[in-house]
Amino acid sequence: MKKVNRILLAIFIICSTAIYSENTYAQCPMCHITAESNLANGGSQGKGLNAGILYMLALPYTLVGFFGLIVWRNNRRNKEDELEVLP
Repeated sequence: MKKVNRILLAIFIICSTAIYSENTYAQCPMCHITAESNLANGGSQGKGLNAGILYMLALPYTLVGFFGLIVWRNNRRNKEDELEVLP
């Protein structure tokens, strides 16, 4: 039952942040105008800027996922060791 409560809490938090989020711009106005004018003139500066933003967005999630995997594996090993010790 405790696991179900955690899942419901996680779903509630995700839904509430999705509902109450505001529209934001990922760039300062000057960068936004420069990227738009460059794309309008046939340049590719805006595409590189977007790729950089996605790279910066993916890095923290990758690191948290990696450390989460390490913690999960250690917890699983500890539980398996406890089961082997018990007769």
